[in-house]
Amino acid sequence: MSPKTLEQIRDIAAGDESRQIRAGRIATLIRELGHYRWVGIYDVGEELVSIIAWAGAGPPAFPTFAVGKGLTGAAIAQKAPIVVGDVTKDKRYLTAFGSTASEMIIPVIDPTTGAVVGTIDVESENIDAFSNHDQLLLQRCAAAALALWLLPNVRPPATPRTT
Repeated sequence: MSPKTLEQIRDIAAGDESRQIRAGRIATLIRELGHYRWVGIYDVGEELVSIIAWAGAGPPAFPTFAVGKGLTGAAIAQKAPIVVGDVTKDKRYLTAFGSTASEMIIPVIDPTTGAVVGTIDVESENIDAFSNHDQLLLQRCAAAALALWLLPNVRPPATPRTT
């Protein structure tokens, strides 16, 4: 991945569009970078994890779920990526799509507080689909997208009124 791509993610994350649109653009860019089947961008609150946007076939089966649930809950608790090569062999997996075989969750960590503020979820229909390269790529993308969580309420500027 080029430094230009990371800069593009930073620019999108801190942009003037609605947060959902920015998250969707980042998910689409990440999906294209790794040729992933599905990418989800999530918020992590005190009690709930909620989808902001996704790129792929459609919304996940669980758009909102408890912080401690699933592979995402493990990534949040460990503050570390979770990579599962075969989700059918991991009891923590929450079925998002019936055809998912591999999943990777990258936590987004606020460098000031150390709290997990979001996650990037990547899924594949292939077993053992994700390499160390994929994990490093997504960790760099998560760091570049940090403004999406730290500046969550950015909205487009108001259109000037003319009289």
